[in-house]
Amino acid sequence: MHLARFPRRRYTPGFTPMEPLPRLSALLAKGSGGPEIWIKRDDLLGLAGGGNKTRKLEFLVADALARQADTLITVGAPQSNHCRLTLAAAAKEGLDCRLVIEERVPGSYSPAALGNNLLFDLMGAASVRMVKAGADLAEEMAVEAAAVKAAGGHPYVIVGGGSSPLGALGYAACAQEIMAQAFDQGVAFDRIVVASGSAGTHAGLVAGLVALNAGIPVTGINVRRPRAEQEANVLRLAQATADLLGTPQPLASDIVALADWVGPGYSLPTADMVEAVRLLARSEGVLLDPVYSGKAMAGLIGLVREGALKKGERVLFLHTGGAPSLSAFADVLRDPSLN
Repeated sequence: MHLARFPRRRYTPGFTPMEPLPRLSALLAKGSGGPEIWIKRDDLLGLAGGGNKTRKLEFLVADALARQADTLITVGAPQSNHCRLTLAAAAKEGLDCRLVIEERVPGSYSPAALGNNLLFDLMGAASVRMVKAGADLAEEMAVEAAAVKAAGGHPYVIVGGGSSPLGALGYAACAQEIMAQAFDQGVAFDRIVVASGSAGTHAGLVAGLVALNAGIPVTGINVRRPRAEQEANVLRLAQATADLLGTPQPLASDIVALADWVGPGYSLPTADMVEAVRLLARSEGVLLDPVYSGKAMAGLIGLVREGALKKGERVLFLHTGGAPSLSAFADVLRDPSLN
């Protein structure tokens, strides 16, 4: 897997930590036993507040700069971590950034909200425009690109989540990083668990692991779609990423995206998510987010309790970040006795 062929901007010095979670493992092992749980701290990636999108942006922004772009354009939901990090990359590179916010849940967007919405203002987004759920997002970004061109600028459009084959290279690189750390630390993993949303992280990770002949299955915890739809999305992107890399194709059997912990919909809180966020904070001092990593950890905890992840196994949880949005969900996450 020859990743050095692709231009890359480095926003993180070195590898992110990969470490055990002994207190969480012990808590979940009470009763019938459970696996040894480790965490890959991609919440500590570079740019403002960290998170998985930073890895994708290393390749996407390098491409934008090579094309002499002066404005990045992308799309996300309210409290979008991807929009926050795209804006942070633009600020770091001296570029403008225009954001299209899709209000997937009616009434969920407020420009005065805390969390990532506050950071859109602090980091100086050139434009933040809200559109209703179901809007043609490619067309909406094309409108922004046309406005930039009309003003004499050079736009570069980034798909939602940075989840293109080029962006997914960031998680093929992460697969390589995980294998190097596992060898250096003398640990072997039986499974990796990760949030599965716009599909780039999940797909890139699978494509990289297949290319490396790692033999480690990946369990995605879906945060938005029905299982069959999400697995089809991940497979398409994983195979397109492998095409870009020139490596073996992932198979449908390599893709698992469980939908049991989505709850009522994308970004909508669940009791399992709240438990997971509070449990990780109190047992390990690790902050999850309500939309992605919180639901993914809820899935991991659920799989342990169901007996699907067993004693004697070693499981790696890939923390995709998102903690900067926590304040926007305070009314859901706070201990009810304090209200």
